[in-house]
Amino acid sequence: MKRKIKFSLLYRDMWQSSGKYVPRLDQLERVAPHIIEMGCFSRVETNGGGFEQINLLFGENPNHAVRAWTKPFQEAGIQTHMLERALNGIRMTPVPADVRKLMFKVKKKQGTDIARSFCGLNDPRNVIDSIKYAKEGGMIAQAALSLSYSEVHTVEYYVDLADQFIQAGADELCLKDMAGIARPASLGKIVEKIREKHKEIPITYHGHAGPGFQVATILEVARAGVDYVDVGMEPLSWGTGHADLLTVQAMLKDAGFDVPDINMKAYMKVRSLTQEFIDDFLGYFISPKNRLMNSLLIGPGLPGGMMGSMMADLTNNLKSLNKWKEKNNQPVLNEDDLLVKLFDEVEYVWPRLGFPPLVTPFSQYVKNIALMNVIQLEKGKERWSMIADNIWDMILGKSGKLPGKLSDEIIQRAKEEGREFYTGHPQDPYTDALDSFRKEMDENNWDYGQDDEELMELAMHPEQYRLYKSGKAKENFEAEIKSYEDKFSKEQTGGKTSKEMPANWQPSTMQINVNGEQFTVSVSYDENASNSAAADNSSTSKTSSPPTSTGQISKVFAPLEGKFYFTKDTGEKALQEGDLVKPGDIVGYIESMKTYNAIRFEEGGTIQKFEIANGDDVDEDDLLVTVG
Repeated sequence: MKRKIKFSLLYRDMWQSSGKYVPRLDQLERVAPHIIEMGCFSRVETNGGGFEQINLLFGENPNHAVRAWTKPFQEAGIQTHMLERALNGIRMTPVPADVRKLMFKVKKKQGTDIARSFCGLNDPRNVIDSIKYAKEGGMIAQAALSLSYSEVHTVEYYVDLADQFIQAGADELCLKDMAGIARPASLGKIVEKIREKHKEIPITYHGHAGPGFQVATILEVARAGVDYVDVGMEPLSWGTGHADLLTVQAMLKDAGFDVPDINMKAYMKVRSLTQEFIDDFLGYFISPKNRLMNSLLIGPGLPGGMMGSMMADLTNNLKSLNKWKEKNNQPVLNEDDLLVKLFDEVEYVWPRLGFPPLVTPFSQYVKNIALMNVIQLEKGKERWSMIADNIWDMILGKSGKLPGKLSDEIIQRAKEEGREFYTGHPQDPYTDALDSFRKEMDENNWDYGQDDEELMELAMHPEQYRLYKSGKAKENFEAEIKSYEDKFSKEQTGGKTSKEMPANWQPSTMQINVNGEQFTVSVSYDENASNSAAADNSSTSKTSSPPTSTGQISKVFAPLEGKFYFTKDTGEKALQEGDLVKPGDIVGYIESMKTYNAIRFEEGGTIQKFEIANGDDVDEDDLLVTVG
């Protein structure tokens, strides 16, 4: 008898891996019936961090959206699954345990069957908590192995991890090949050894096409014993996305597997609608380079889901770096120069940072350090001089245990800065918080929603939810889309009707984070929701006359581009004009590439004038504050 392989469609993730947005709910509702008509999917990915935060950005209620999007699949008998980040839930920063528990209960009642839980560090403690919470909430607990390729990420390492998850009660396993760099033969061995011990456990393979291994990998893991394969489809397959359904189905059928037939009429309808959504507005944010596979990714191992934001980061930082080079009479770099330098630097820093699996948020952290190192080295400065607080949390063990050892130079840097390493359970520092959010709901007379789903949304995404409730998110987004429509006129795109971003297009100077990825639009969309100070703060509006100067003036300039905030944590107090400061005090933070970079005074004195306001976009070398 032929062995059966089932397919799961990554309709949300294939958008996220290509650009920065998924379709609006009205678009998702249009395409859902035709996905069902294709007749070949046992499962569909229906929600996760990016999906819900984009709903908030659009001015849509994310809970209504999840219920409406899952409903037709539930009625058709197609299972739905979501991606969640264990300690980080469905955001980029750690989530209190009571909020995590509520999330699983809400998602089950909204129509999501399976919770795919992964830890970006593969720390079993984080995933085991999610297994427990998911099962308590009535969901199927699918534990994911975040795949990397290094001297510490061996076959034995992953088989042992799988054993721990299954012993903790995982109902299923997922091999999460987020960068598509797992070598086919090695991954086949991992599946074989798991199958030898656990013959009945359902196993899913999830991968990206980026460096080119994925099709061979799918064939290897199918032969080794996986049950489900995640796929994408045109026009968003390949490139930084996923292998195409048609290719995978034909390959596995020829190899002797029992695979479902595809209703090609429905396939073409889904394909057509997807292109229509691209042409509507989503294509504004899809770089043509993300439509290409790139074997250069084998070295750095960066995941497909972050490549879109990485190219935006490169564009912004290249502009700032070249501005500095021109001022200092140095030859400028082009994007390819910077890209190669970045890839080389990722390969340098990754083992020195303890080989964290390159998946959200740690892939971004490694890339951010590498990019900051490149910029500092180009300016004749030292490596490791710009490490954001979020990244220090990873280094110090506050997010979980790193798979490998830190280099001596990183340990020494931590000692020099007086930072302490943490070895306790990663969840312990984050105390329960639902009561504080209940108080906020009550004070604003906000409805808790069906099954407390609105409470969960506020607690999971505080700043984004507040912007949504105020109506400002939708207002700003619609204004920015209008500006993009003007930029992408036929004259500017050479008469093309597609809104896919031309290679030479320069993004606007405003920035936004969606699902941990930074992009250039006008809305402040802070992925670090638990600690964010992105909301308007009238106390930081600097309209008063400057205080009397002491006579000696010093100025603080932005060391990098990003969005400036006076505070990062709710317990911090924003500085005011007239405050006395000393060297080393924090001016504020520049949020860049979803990390917060502390900006400090080099000289003490009295704050004379802030040149920027809370939430302002700043470029490198912009004047932030004057001290006298």
